[in-house]
Amino acid sequence: MVAPLRRCGSALLAFVLGTSLLIADSAYADGTPAKTLFGAKALPAEMPTNSYGFYAKGCLAGGVAIPTDGPTWQAMRLSRNRRWGHPQMISLIERFSHDAAEKVGWPGLLLGDISQPRGGPMLSGHASHQIGLDADIWLTPMPQRTLSYREREDISATSMLQKNKFLTVDRSIWTPKHAQLIMLAASYPQVERVFVNPAIKKKLCDTWTGDRSNLGKVRPIYGHDYHFHIRIKCPAGSTTCKDQAAVPEGDGCDKSLAWWFTDEPWAKPTKKPNEKPVKPKVTTLADLPKACALVLDGPAPVSEAAATFGGGARVAAPAPAEGIEQVIGAAAGDVPPADIPVPAARPTAQ
Repeated sequence: MVAPLRRCGSALLAFVLGTSLLIADSAYADGTPAKTLFGAKALPAEMPTNSYGFYAKGCLAGGVAIPTDGPTWQAMRLSRNRRWGHPQMISLIERFSHDAAEKVGWPGLLLGDISQPRGGPMLSGHASHQIGLDADIWLTPMPQRTLSYREREDISATSMLQKNKFLTVDRSIWTPKHAQLIMLAASYPQVERVFVNPAIKKKLCDTWTGDRSNLGKVRPIYGHDYHFHIRIKCPAGSTTCKDQAAVPEGDGCDKSLAWWFTDEPWAKPTKKPNEKPVKPKVTTLADLPKACALVLDGPAPVSEAAATFGGGARVAAPAPAEGIEQVIGAAAGDVPPADIPVPAARPTAQ
């Protein structure tokens, strides 16, 4: 009796895989923007955890979500449903938030976007954040009270730049603790880069008197005056994830930084006479790693909470392999579900 059952199970598995591949092929043929497909997924793919592709061209299987509130963090912009990431990214954020409170005296992190439930291109706002290994941290300290759902949607982060003065940090807003927070983020071995505004990088170059061995990880980039962006390395042994090129040697306080204070980075592109406007390229599923079609079509976790709230609330079951809750509650309406938990002790990255 065992042999027929095995044959039946094998046939069923082959049928499921074959069906998934057919759906994937159909998705490839469709010219729908990938951001539309991935942005429509409210829950992760219940598959082994993997980051597929590159930070700006890929997807995420088996993602987990950071809880809305923790002892040293609060997540912002809940309606975007972008609190998902690779378990190592989520673990690093939680460890960083605890360390920031203990070592820097930072009152708590306000978390911006991490990734969508299945990664992939976002409907708005980012080119990267596609494989669950990027996270935005606001430069605004967390208030000592729990923010309401509406406040998390409406409150704006604080820019560190002086108004009406080109690339200059506002000394009335910037504090030594901001510098300590960013340098703490760069200190973790798994952190590959920390992106900040060029003015913030220059401020660190000019004033940081502590250990400068990780200052080279802090990279200048457009924007990023309201928040900084943490990027971690591909997980050890991963064959599906593509690392970024290594950070150049040195502290980065050199000609590469000085370039940002010239006209070149900010100059508008010049058009040639009679040049036809170039249509912006739309990224489709076919532009991403092939595995992303299967991730997109993968089954979502089934849980009692998910069944209770249906499509209105975005709630997922715990990931058994990682032991991390996947509660991301953000209802479609103005008020999220009332029973979003405040987690107890959380796992930390090693």
